Amino acid sequence: MNEQPADTKPIAIVVEDNADQNLVFTMALNKAGYFTESIHNGTDAHKRLKEIVPHIVVLDLRMPDIDGNVILAQIRTDARLSKVNVILATADAAFADALQSQAELVLLKPVSFSQLTELARRFHPQRN
Repeated sequence: MNEQPADTKPIAIVVEDNADQNLVFTMALNKAGYFTESIHNGTDAHKRLKEIVPHIVVLDLRMPDIDGNVILAQIRTDARLSKVNVILATADAAFADALQSQAELVLLKPVSFSQLTELARRFHPQRN
């Protein structure tokens, strides 16, 4: 993973096609101490993950263009992204169960602001 100076915030990416949920996730990660990028579809996430190495990704599994499982596979097979923490967020429990071993956390929607904030803080590299 790219080294960042101690005084910079770690990068988080939110990949969620629902605008309201994306905003909640983005604000929760900001509150947890991350610099957060908001992405609304799998195509843009796929491109962005070729450019940067985030510390954490909150990933919706069901999106209209490229499903989250494809993005998850990209993260897990790219050596640059091997240390990225992935939180899956979905309303599809069966789909989430099938991918649970490939993610740090699986959250079933609806996910609350406070729940995501607290969980994201656990992954923050400057915690403690």
